[in-house]
Amino acid sequence: MQWTNGSRLLGFILVGFSDRPQLQLILFGVILFLYFMTLLGNSTIILVSLLDSKLHNPMYFFLSHLSFLDLCFSSSIIPQLLVNLGSSDKSITYGGCVVQLYVSLALGSTECVLLAVMSYDRYVAVCRPLHYAFVMHPRFCNILASMAWLSGVTTTLIQSTFTLQLPFCGNRKVDHFFCEVPVLIKLACVDTTFNQAELFVASVLFLVVPLSLILLSYGNIAQAVLKIKSAIGRHKAFRTCSSHLMVVIIFYGTIIFMYLQPAKSRSKDQGKFVSLFYTVVTPMLNPLIYTLRNKEVKAALKKFMGKTL
Repeated sequence: MQWTNGSRLLGFILVGFSDRPQLQLILFGVILFLYFMTLLGNSTIILVSLLDSKLHNPMYFFLSHLSFLDLCFSSSIIPQLLVNLGSSDKSITYGGCVVQLYVSLALGSTECVLLAVMSYDRYVAVCRPLHYAFVMHPRFCNILASMAWLSGVTTTLIQSTFTLQLPFCGNRKVDHFFCEVPVLIKLACVDTTFNQAELFVASVLFLVVPLSLILLSYGNIAQAVLKIKSAIGRHKAFRTCSSHLMVVIIFYGTIIFMYLQPAKSRSKDQGKFVSLFYTVVTPMLNPLIYTLRNKEVKAALKKFMGKTL
């Protein structure tokens, strides 16, 4: 009993990048800068979407939710990561690990569903433009956003709870930089077949299914765009969807590598750096991609900056 409850009494040790001490200082500076850019970029998109009446439409409604998700997701992981990189103490309390596990999984799962919802919004905008205002009614948009959040909360309540029921038999060293389901399952000292199966099912539901819906939406969008005779019309339709498609490729590419690829086929360092990408880099890239490739957001930013100055 003493060994089983050791992790709860003493917490965990996040090994992270401690085996590369020279890299830690570089990572600290880079991650601190990227985190600052994440906070600045996503906060700006939320603020501009709220203040500019021209951006009060479904696309920017969902984009605001995505920015809020990225703010919370990165903030649930990066502060602890910076503390561990900047000091010799690599520990995290059991309560801190539990909070990080529940919050990060809920937000990550919500983003998977939200990106599928955003692709449906783009499908309606391009393929059914005359019905767009009727289909993407504010009440319907609120329902879709609520479903995304509810699905994320539901999966973390189930998956994280099952994971934390596992006995760790005093094993405290987590070979990662934050508390994540796959690495905690590896830490268990009992048969984890059920947990592995449950993780696989959840990965299919929140990765394969939403991604399939996204690809289906963009397949229909591509067909509709090719039928547009006007080059200007094709360019406008492409510009409308390209930003979201870039975000989807970056986000799902890294997440699928971590959750659907067999653990034995990748090295420990690969898993850490891939996780670093979708927890640190992707939340910073999202507002950058949407801002640089979107004339409406750039115009709203110029207007907002003009009023501020």
